[in-house]
Amino acid sequence: MELSNTTQIGGETLPPPPPPPPAKQIFILAGQSNMSGRGGVDKNKIWDGVVPQECSADGTRIFRLGPDHGWEAAAEPLHQGLDSNRLCGVSPGMAFANAVKDRVGAVGLVPCAVAGTAVKDWARGTEPYDTMVRRAKAAAAHGDGEIKALLWYQGEKDTFTAEAAAAYKEKTEQLILNVRQDLDLPSLPVILVAIPSGRGYLEKVREIQKVTTEAHVKLGKMLAASYLTNFLP
Repeated sequence: MELSNTTQIGGETLPPPPPPPPAKQIFILAGQSNMSGRGGVDKNKIWDGVVPQECSADGTRIFRLGPDHGWEAAAEPLHQGLDSNRLCGVSPGMAFANAVKDRVGAVGLVPCAVAGTAVKDWARGTEPYDTMVRRAKAAAAHGDGEIKALLWYQGEKDTFTAEAAAAYKEKTEQLILNVRQDLDLPSLPVILVAIPSGRGYLEKVREIQKVTTEAHVKLGKMLAASYLTNFLP
């Protein structure tokens, strides 16, 4: 009797080849520290290691593009080894992926956030911007996924001066135009997390952006709701 899905070579029966990786819906994660993840990181820069259920790993459906541009199972801290400026903890990315996976299938996350950056640090030609574009292109080049959106959370650094706050809108709009052009995705959805701007709001911004795990989970769910509501049929 001949078994299905087997190959016979020289009298030896070999198991079938492994199935191809699942097609991924790819999401770019960019911005500053609250996107790279500070949930559970205390003032001594120690992560408590607590991962809530909403951020749990799913090795069959949630992947991240690692530092070497290869896909790997995603897990918190999602930006570990990628955001060299700070210690990473729980981020919005895993909560987002878990919230959308049942609707979109396999999720490929491309972590690119860099702590302490202002929007001007993401102009075309800067290291954060060029790294983001390079990593996004590498993710798409695997041929097993399609870039679906850029998730952007940044802005606190731009509340330090009135000039920076005044220029924030224009620079953010230019960033979006640049990303769409450089990735050749003119209609790429970009989901921005809105925060108050201007130095007078700085303490309020910091209060809103407290690095609690719960806050990062809530943000991830909000990003997922925005994507599912506005960009899926």
